[in-house]
Amino acid sequence: MTTPNLLGSDLPIVAAPMAGGATTAALAAAATNTGAFAFLPGGYLAPERLAADVAAARAWGRPFGVNLFVPGPERPDREAFAAYARRLAPEAAALGVELSADPVDDDDRWPDKLALLLDDPVPVVSFTFDLPAPADIRALRRAGTVVLASVTTADEAAAARDGGVDGLMVQGPAAGGHSATWDPARRVTDAPTTSVVRAVAAAVDLPLVAAGGVDGPDAVRELLTAGAQAVAVGTLLLRTDESGASATYQAALAASDRGTVVTRSFTGRPARAVRNGFVDRHDAVAPVGYPAIHHLTRELRRRAAASGDADRLHLWAGTGYRHATTGPAADVVRRLAAGL
Repeated sequence: MTTPNLLGSDLPIVAAPMAGGATTAALAAAATNTGAFAFLPGGYLAPERLAADVAAARAWGRPFGVNLFVPGPERPDREAFAAYARRLAPEAAALGVELSADPVDDDDRWPDKLALLLDDPVPVVSFTFDLPAPADIRALRRAGTVVLASVTTADEAAAARDGGVDGLMVQGPAAGGHSATWDPARRVTDAPTTSVVRAVAAAVDLPLVAAGGVDGPDAVRELLTAGAQAVAVGTLLLRTDESGASATYQAALAASDRGTVVTRSFTGRPARAVRNGFVDRHDAVAPVGYPAIHHLTRELRRRAAASGDADRLHLWAGTGYRHATTGPAADVVRRLAAGL
């Protein structure tokens, strides 16, 4: 099997866009140079930094993509936010951090990043957390960009198709990091990624890229057989030489045997992470409220990473995290592509 012209890479393997520093330019370049397709994460980046990353990626001489977070309409309940901030105050104090009781309203500079990608088009753009306005999708396509929407259900897939996208990133519940669900209040229940891919393939006639629970070449083959034309991998790249994940993060992935859980405790939006003390203490009461909760805990989590405190760190990881190994990212790509 080979990747269709939708992405234009030699292998049906995609290096997922892991925002927050895990996906570095070196990691994306290593995946691309090995025949995979790489996404640059645009989430959390200043537009100027994203522009610099795009300029660097053009030197690869191969297709690449950019992923953006679509801002949603949800705002946290102020009382629930304040109560959660008070609850987390001792956690923050232990790391020398003082939390703000005022929620931050942040659109991740969405208009500026969208304008950047219209003025300086890239081969592929994918969107996560929601669907952009149809006019924005049309504008990107007119600029020559392939547009993908991240979906987690057949209903989201149908809405994305009707919105005019070229293809879909189909994320199963086993994926690490934030769920791409368009409804942050929805409970994300466990299910094989293959079942989500089959449901979406039955509902829409669009090219699909599958993501979630990829722990080796067998998982890649199963997802391609289920109807995906390419398979995205993120967690297996977290411990590679080119990964930007902190030493605390990488060590915890190697050492923890507690498994993963979907939690809103770190950001106010469901995300799969290795279970740790922070999750145990706060998951049951964490409110919906992304990105306000993300900003509330951001410095706490940064200090935790810097100080080696894996108990208070967001250890984003998919269910296959125990299969993540050290070494070059190119080796991971080659291993996943074995037998294809």
